[in-house]
Amino acid sequence: MNNNISNCNSTIIFLSHGGGPLPILEDNTHKKMIEFTKNISSKIERPNAIIVFSAHWEEEVVTIQSGSEPGILYDYYGFPESAYNITYPCKGNNILAEKVAKLLSESHINCQLDNNRPYDHGTYIPLKLMYPNADIPVIQISLNKNLDPLTHLNIGKALRPLLSENLLIIGSGFTFHNMRAFDFSGSNIEDTMNNTFQNRLIEICCTENEEERWEDLIKWEEIPGARYCHPREEHLLPLHICAGMAGNNGAIVFDDYIVGKRATGFLWKC
Repeated sequence: MNNNISNCNSTIIFLSHGGGPLPILEDNTHKKMIEFTKNISSKIERPNAIIVFSAHWEEEVVTIQSGSEPGILYDYYGFPESAYNITYPCKGNNILAEKVAKLLSESHINCQLDNNRPYDHGTYIPLKLMYPNADIPVIQISLNKNLDPLTHLNIGKALRPLLSENLLIIGSGFTFHNMRAFDFSGSNIEDTMNNTFQNRLIEICCTENEEERWEDLIKWEEIPGARYCHPREEHLLPLHICAGMAGNNGAIVFDDYIVGKRATGFLWKC
């Protein structure tokens, strides 16, 4: 791993978090995603803390959640009442938040701490499936509102020293996020443009050549079907952060349908 870290003990995962609260509501179009998310925690070492980069938080400068007991943000609408009774009462981790801020600053990446930011559904929905007891401290980190791929690769790279700790880093997004193309009927119809994009992402993330991987992720818009799969790229950029932080090649751990569209997930382990 090209990060000059000894005793690397962390795990990095990019996963698709599904549509709003639907995974917790056991929506049938999320069946495979629910199964994967529930099971993945048993296949990795239990972390001392979790860092989540959520597609649902963008700031002018990278912002790090630093409150001791972040609340819940119900950042969706039009769902049954039970969707607004979801809780995830885990603790924050101010010490870890300050470490993140220090590392970003040392890499000349502007950042700030936020004591008041609650968890959005990009964090608490997958974590409620993975660690339902909410007994592991969690901090959430925003994307940069510029949505620049190189910026997000560099955010990940700046945080590589954290990999010497026993952490779980989650990029919470979706490798397909065209809201007009999702299919809630329960059908999984073959989609050539989506397949082309997902197959190329797999090639990129699993290649052993880091320089090539970075170049391809920077130019992700050139992949056929890119803008069909991502009219706006906020759900893809957590993948860039994960790839930038890992340094090495990932392994594909999810490749199935969510809301009628094929989506993929990746894992990096030192």
